[in-house]
Amino acid sequence: MAVMALFGASCADPHRLVVSVPEQRMAVYRKDALLGSFPVSTSKFGYGDAPGTNHTPLGKLKVARKIGGGQPSGMRFKSRRPTGEIVAVNAPGRDPIVTRILWLKGRDGQNPNAYGRYIYIHGTPEEAKLGTPASYGCIRMASRDILWLYDLVGTGAAVDVLTTPLP
Repeated sequence: MAVMALFGASCADPHRLVVSVPEQRMAVYRKDALLGSFPVSTSKFGYGDAPGTNHTPLGKLKVARKIGGGQPSGMRFKSRRPTGEIVAVNAPGRDPIVTRILWLKGRDGQNPNAYGRYIYIHGTPEEAKLGTPASYGCIRMASRDILWLYDLVGTGAAVDVLTTPLP
């Protein structure tokens, strides 16, 4: 079955990001063609969209804003602004948002609070933890992977966060 048929009509951007919470992986599609698959980390606290939680929201979302274009890999962000600090991969005791931010907005009843909760797909220096639940609600990626993804997708790109394996 085609990926678009599984997950509904496409947004203006032809890309679709599908995140499997149990597999801790993201598949990236353009129309029905698989472009890549990457390890990610979703919340170590579980999933859901209630305000005040550190859960990863499920369901249909979209890329609402892109932040960080032109910044170097490892650039630390605070309140969505570059700080000037470059954080090394797997720097001990460091867990900031780095490299790029794709700010997500919910598209269904499961995730109306995602945007206001500042749920992102973003780079992490904790690359050794990718493939395991380790975030505080966001979807984390390796810096090299978020750089590729950021340059590929536009605002409006569909994001589906699932409790099932990738198709």
